[in-house]
Amino acid sequence: MQNSKTFIYGVLLGILGIVLFSSKAVMVKLVYKYNIDAISVLLLRMLFSFPFYIGVLIYQSKRDTVIQVTKKDYLWVVLFGIVGYYLASYFDFMGLIYIKASLERIILFVYPTIVLVLNKVFFKKSISFLQCAAILLTYLGIVFAFWDEVAISGFETYIGGAFILLSAITYASYLVGSGWLIPKFGVVKFTTYAMLVSCLCVFIHYGFATQTSLYGYPWQVYFIGFLIAIVATVIPSYLVSLSIKMIDSSNFAIIAGIGPISTIILAAIFLGEILTLMQLFGALLVIVGILFVSVKKK
Repeated sequence: MQNSKTFIYGVLLGILGIVLFSSKAVMVKLVYKYNIDAISVLLLRMLFSFPFYIGVLIYQSKRDTVIQVTKKDYLWVVLFGIVGYYLASYFDFMGLIYIKASLERIILFVYPTIVLVLNKVFFKKSISFLQCAAILLTYLGIVFAFWDEVAISGFETYIGGAFILLSAITYASYLVGSGWLIPKFGVVKFTTYAMLVSCLCVFIHYGFATQTSLYGYPWQVYFIGFLIAIVATVIPSYLVSLSIKMIDSSNFAIIAGIGPISTIILAAIFLGEILTLMQLFGALLVIVGILFVSVKKK
């Protein structure tokens, strides 16, 4: 009975975490209506989340790591923090300037297929025939959704799609490369280090790239920036980690399929975005393909 309750709670926490994660793209699109650029929005996200991660780091520093950590390991953390959170987030925010939030989520959702390909190229891990078929199905869904959007929105769709694909590639690279470091630091400490590196990168980027002040925007900009940082970043990251611990990663991979669906629903409610039938069909192909890849991978 206790195990059954734990599983149900784990599923509910996972669903909540996924929905909160999915709300990020919608919030970013909402804040863009106030004529703010991508790096400024990203800076707000990091400014609000930075104190939280500092607090987690102080708390985690009191715990000793089981495996000895070297200076070289910390250098790798810096690299993966730059690639996995700074670059992936920046490309994502740039892409959202040009394309719908719902389409962004569909493209970003393909990162597990990129993980498989990178593991094949760099670590010679095999990809089964069924996994190859699932990958092809996933990208066929992208073509369906993307092609129809190009006909509606024009050339800017290519620009936005390219940025989102770069985001998926950089995040997948982070997942592939950082796997051997996580056992050394622990999930929470490693994620915290990587996020702090990302914050510092954004601070430097903002300092060099823009002359505009972060002050003077309507209060809604700062409120949405706070929500992006806490509600759509910090809280769901720990909800997802807890859910995976309670129900295991294979079961979580199945419920992760609600991510694009929740983004489509939220985008329709708050942004008035409506996907065409072809785009919905493409989204369905992507979800089925990724679920199959994820379950088979486990």
